Amino acid sequence: MKEQEEKILKEALGGNIHAFQQLFSTFQNPLKSYLYRLLASRSDADDLTHDTFIRAYDKLHLYRGESSLKTWVFQIATNLACNLLKSRKRWTPDVSEQAKHLVMQQPALAQAIEKVATYSESARYDIREHIDTCFTCISKNLPVENQVALILKDVYDFTVPDIILILGKSEGTVKYLIQHARKTLMDIFDQRCALIRKEGVCHQCSELNGWLNPRQNQQEALMEIDMVKSSGKYPREELYRMRAALIKHIDPLRSEGNELQEILLKCNRIVMGEEAMPG
Repeated sequence: MKEQEEKILKEALGGNIHAFQQLFSTFQNPLKSYLYRLLASRSDADDLTHDTFIRAYDKLHLYRGESSLKTWVFQIATNLACNLLKSRKRWTPDVSEQAKHLVMQQPALAQAIEKVATYSESARYDIREHIDTCFTCISKNLPVENQVALILKDVYDFTVPDIILILGKSEGTVKYLIQHARKTLMDIFDQRCALIRKEGVCHQCSELNGWLNPRQNQQEALMEIDMVKSSGKYPREELYRMRAALIKHIDPLRSEGNELQEILLKCNRIVMGEEAMPG
C-alpha cells in the first residue's frame, strides 16, 4: 500500500492533478470538518477546503516530504483559516445566551429553526451533538493559535511535532498553547456549563431539548451522558478529556443533526457580527 501511495505521490509531483486529487481525498473529510470547527460555518469550510486544494496543488513542488502530505496540507489550510479568523472577533462565553435572546426577539429566526427541526432529515436533536457544538463555540473564545493547537491535538490526534510544523512554532510554544487552551476551556465550562455544574449559568442544552424534543424526558436524555451521571466524581481535567473523547467520534458536517446545529451556529455568527440577519 505504501508503495502505491508513493507512486501516486510521484505522479502528483509530476503535475498529475488527478493523482493529487486521489491523495487529497483520503483526508478531505477530516480537513473540512476541522475547518468547520475553526470557522463555525459550513460555507466558509467548503470555500477554504477548495482554496486549500488549489493552493496545495500549486505549491506541491515545494513539498519535501519532511512531514506527511496530510500534515503539509493541513498547514496550508490552517494558514488560510488563521488569516480569515484574525479579521474577526473572538467569540464571548455568553454567545449562546446572546443568540437565545436574538431568537426570542426575531420570530423569523425561531421559525427557521423550527422548520429545520421539523422537516430536515439531518435535524435530530441529540445531547451529544449539542456538546460537540458547545465545544466549538467555547473554543472560539480562544486566541486563534490556541484554538488551532487544541483542536489539532485533542480532536484530530495530531502529534506535537506535527503541530510545530503546521503552526511554525517551537515545541515549548506549542505545548504552552495546548495547555493554556485546555485550562481556559475548563475555566469557562466550570463557570457556565449547567450540564455538569449546578451553578453553571448556561442551560441551552436542556432548553433546546425541551423545545425541540418536547416528548422526551430531559433528565433521561442528559443522564445518557457519562460525564453527567458521574460529574461529581471526576476532576475537571477528566471531564474535559471525556468531552474531547466524545467529540472525536462526531463528524459535525455529517451527523444526524448537522443541519440543526448549523442553524444554531448561524445565530451565534449573527450576534458576533460575522453574518447579517436573513432578509
